[in-house]
Amino acid sequence: MAGVTSTLAELLDSRTAPGELFERLDGGAVRCYACGHRCLLKDGRRGICKVRFNRGGTLFVPKSYVAALQCDPVEKKPFFHMLPGRDALTFGMLGCDFHCGYCQNWVTSQALRDGTAGVQPTDVPADELVELAERLDAGVVASSYNEPLITAEWAVDVFQRVRARGFHTAFISNGNATPEALDYLRPWTDAYKIDLKSMSDRSYRSLGGLLRHVLDTIRMTHERGFWVEVVTLVVPGFNDSPDELRAAAELIASVSADIPWHVTAFRQDYRMTENRNTTAEDLMRAAEIGTGAGLRFVYAGNLPGQVGAWEDTRCPGCGATLVRRFGYMILEQRIPRDGRCPDCSYQIPGLWAPRREPRGPERLKVWRMPYPLA
Repeated sequence: MAGVTSTLAELLDSRTAPGELFERLDGGAVRCYACGHRCLLKDGRRGICKVRFNRGGTLFVPKSYVAALQCDPVEKKPFFHMLPGRDALTFGMLGCDFHCGYCQNWVTSQALRDGTAGVQPTDVPADELVELAERLDAGVVASSYNEPLITAEWAVDVFQRVRARGFHTAFISNGNATPEALDYLRPWTDAYKIDLKSMSDRSYRSLGGLLRHVLDTIRMTHERGFWVEVVTLVVPGFNDSPDELRAAAELIASVSADIPWHVTAFRQDYRMTENRNTTAEDLMRAAEIGTGAGLRFVYAGNLPGQVGAWEDTRCPGCGATLVRRFGYMILEQRIPRDGRCPDCSYQIPGLWAPRREPRGPERLKVWRMPYPLA
C-alpha cells in the first residue's frame, strides 16, 4: 500500500497553495494554527493531519478540490435550529487531525494515515461550488467529511463567495480548534457543529486529541457568535456512563442552556467492532440526563421513529411542539422566521430566516442522491 499512499500524497501536494493560518519561525520552521495540535514543522515535514506541510519556510495547505460532495438535509449535519427543511451542499477534502477508531468518514479522514483509506481528489473551482449550490437550491453550504479545520483556507475561499450570494455557511468539526482559526473563520461562517466525543481526557488521547481543547472550542465558538450545536455519539462501553453523560450535559449548559445537544447512535464501523450498537433506550436515557442538567433542547438521533418526541423541537415556554421530525424529514414546521413560538412568543434560539429565498415553497424533505462529480 505504500505506493498507493505515495501516489495519493503527490496528487494532494499538487493541489495546495500557501496557507494563512501559520507563523514563520527561525531556521525555516513554521507553526501551524489550524487546529489545537499547533504543529511545529521544519522544512519538508507534514503536520499530524498529513495534508499541511512546510515547503521552504511556507506552510502549504489543500486547495481547489473535493473528495466528497453531497446535497442533503441540513438536519443530517446535524443542525436542528438552522433553516429546517432546507438542504446543505456539503463538501469535504482529505485528512484529519484525529484518528477515531469508529469514524464513519474514515475513507476521507484517514487518507495518508491508513493505506486502505483515501479517494481520488476531484478538481472543483470555488465558483463551481457556488453555481452548484444555486442550481440545487440549497440554503446552506457546509464543510465536512474530513476535519474542516485543517482545510480552513479553502473553506473560507468558498464561504466568501457563497455568503455574497445569500447562503448560510457551516462547519461540521471535531472541535479541536484554536482562537486563531475561529477568528479567521468567524466573518464567513454562520454555524459550527462540534463533536463532544467524551468527557475523559484518556479517551480523547486515544482518539488523537485533548479534551480541554474541545471544551475550550465550545466556549470560544459561543462567545464569538457562531450558532453552535453539539453532538455526542453515544458509544456503549466508551462514553455512555450516566456520570460521563451528565458531565457533558452540564458542561454544555454552563456555556449556554440554549445550545442544542444531539445524542446519536453508534454503529460498529471501521476499527471499533467490539462495542455493541446503541439502542433507542440508550439514547432516551442520555436525552433525559441532558434535560435534567438544564439543557433546553436535547435531541436523540439516528434511530428514526424509535425515540418518541426526542426528535422534535418543543417550546421551553409553553411546551408546544414546533418542529416534528422523522429522522431527517420535516413533518411539521411552525417556527416563523423571527424565531418566536406562535403560541406564546418565546424566542427559540437558532437561525430561522434564510438569506436566500427557496425557489419553491418550504416543503417536506425530499431525499437526494450524492451529486455526481464526473
